[in-house]
Amino acid sequence: MGPRRRLAAALLPLPARRGRGPGLGGALLGAALLGGVLLAAVRAHPGPDRDGEREGDGAEPCRACRGLADSFSRGLERTEHEGFGGGNTAWEEEKLAKYQHSETRLLEVLESVCAPSDFACHQLLEQSEEHVEQWWFHERQQHPDFFQWLCMDRLALCCPPGTYGPDCRPCAGGPRQPCSGNGRCDGDGTRRGTGLCVCSPGYGGPFCAECGDGYYEASRNKSHLVCAECYRACGRCTGPEDSSCLRCKRGWMLHEHRCIDIDECGTEMAHCRANQFCVNTEGSYECRDCSTACIGCMGAGPARCKKCNKGYWRDGAKCLDVDECASAEEPVCTGAQEVCENTEGSYRCVCASGHVRRDGHCVEDKPPDAPEKGFFDDVTEDEVVVLQQMFFGVMICALATLAAKGDMVFTAIFIGAVAAMAGYWLSDRSDRVLDGFMKGR
Repeated sequence: MGPRRRLAAALLPLPARRGRGPGLGGALLGAALLGGVLLAAVRAHPGPDRDGEREGDGAEPCRACRGLADSFSRGLERTEHEGFGGGNTAWEEEKLAKYQHSETRLLEVLESVCAPSDFACHQLLEQSEEHVEQWWFHERQQHPDFFQWLCMDRLALCCPPGTYGPDCRPCAGGPRQPCSGNGRCDGDGTRRGTGLCVCSPGYGGPFCAECGDGYYEASRNKSHLVCAECYRACGRCTGPEDSSCLRCKRGWMLHEHRCIDIDECGTEMAHCRANQFCVNTEGSYECRDCSTACIGCMGAGPARCKKCNKGYWRDGAKCLDVDECASAEEPVCTGAQEVCENTEGSYRCVCASGHVRRDGHCVEDKPPDAPEKGFFDDVTEDEVVVLQQMFFGVMICALATLAAKGDMVFTAIFIGAVAAMAGYWLSDRSDRVLDGFMKGR
């Protein structure tokens, strides 16, 4: 059933099903349109295909097919007891066949087989559409196991359990109990893999039928082997005790069935750098850095130095810091206002108290001289406004004096100045300035 047939089936004028809201035809049309969008997204963002899989993902095609088959089987179970839901059952069975074997049921199952974001599932479903139709309409009775029919027989993506590879060959140890039940077969159940055993911790051998290093046989019968862990120093053993060792792990040596730690620091087995010393640990050793007072050392601290480092002097067995500031015959810091400060293994020149370094020189630590203030620097904005008003007042008085003498020009100027001042004082700004001035702000 290709996409055209599925869409045509979705558009059939089927009677509405009870309790399902809109008619089934509308629901199937929506599902068909959604499927078209999802398949377009699959083509734009394809999942891993069989030829382009990443290394180590050999089981992915089989896993995807198994997921599709399992989801398909759950859909069959969900719709097992459903029907067309119309009012005329006889008409439904005569014209549309029984729901259990109908194309309508198949469409409803396929609607929910793949999650919306599962592109690999949608891609596989698209590729398998004709096989699904073939099984549903023709092979279902003879081959009821949908997973085996689709994933093993038709698509050849999977193998029966206990087999692997293109020809489904038996895994190591046989298909009934691969790897003796103590590991997994590489490629088990897929058309990929090597068929070799990957043993569980504690087991080894080509069929995982032996105990691995550090383990011993706690019990064994014809079909099962139980391995338990040896004493921590034993590589091979006969039991859990420290006296049952047959072979030791690296860093230990066998003595009367016991593993004794090797002191690598007392042998040539330890390899540390020139300015490090060796510390023995159980089964191994560590390299740690010498003291900064040392050039080469035999242990931790300045008393274990082979030679003293520059800036240190030997006092008996110990390397002590040299105080260059006190021991020098001549001052070591010669800059103006500089003093010497001793440090571990060296010294440094710093500025004397009350001085700071600026541009490479020690200068007195005081703020820079501030420029002298002008006469009006501390005058506030409101005070400037008041001064302006006083100036205008003086000018108006002068103009009034001249106007009083009968000069028409000065009289006109006087009247204009008075009008300007009146407008200023009647404005909101003048009110705020006057209010602030009266309150001393």
